[in-house]
Amino acid sequence: MTTLTKEDPNPDVIDIDRVTIRFAGDSGDGMQLAGTQFTRTSAVFGNDISTVPDIPAEIRAPQGSLPGVSAFQMSFSSYDIYTPGDIPDVLVAMNPAALKVHLPDLPRGGILIVNEDEFNAGNLKKAGYTANPLDDGSLQAYRTFKVPIGTLNARALRIAASAPSKSTAPRTCLRSASCSGCTAVRWTPRSSTSMTASVAATLP
Repeated sequence: MTTLTKEDPNPDVIDIDRVTIRFAGDSGDGMQLAGTQFTRTSAVFGNDISTVPDIPAEIRAPQGSLPGVSAFQMSFSSYDIYTPGDIPDVLVAMNPAALKVHLPDLPRGGILIVNEDEFNAGNLKKAGYTANPLDDGSLQAYRTFKVPIGTLNARALRIAASAPSKSTAPRTCLRSASCSGCTAVRWTPRSSTSMTASVAATLP
């Protein structure tokens, strides 16, 4: 049974002029889709935007491997900007490999959102981790949010009963996981998630 959590009616809101976000995951996981959709929504709200895709040279490197990590960085601002930013303020890591490749660029105190569903023994080994970074205290310098994106996405699509694990989930669930990650990020600036929902609904 899912319990809805009531949002704080008076949340702490910090006004900042510019934010840079980086989405990172396996090539083919939809990082370019997530970044593009976040960019579109930011534009609708009147922000100035600059983006840069980071697509690996390897064609379909092994899933979960370091060479196969793909990323999309976008920066949005209330004033005119001309670059996609040097370092991210927010990093969305969809698996251990993405975390390993891009964590060095995230400054101390930055926001880190990780898809904890992918931090299993197999993926940790592929990324070269000897211990799970979500549990060993190595991420204490960051504001870390562990989100079971795959599980929540399956539940949102009402297929959790027929797809108890990612390996058996329908392709629709896997392909729309990136949109779920995009939505998780957008709760931070408290902007609308309806556009992401509309894109997820069109995935074959």
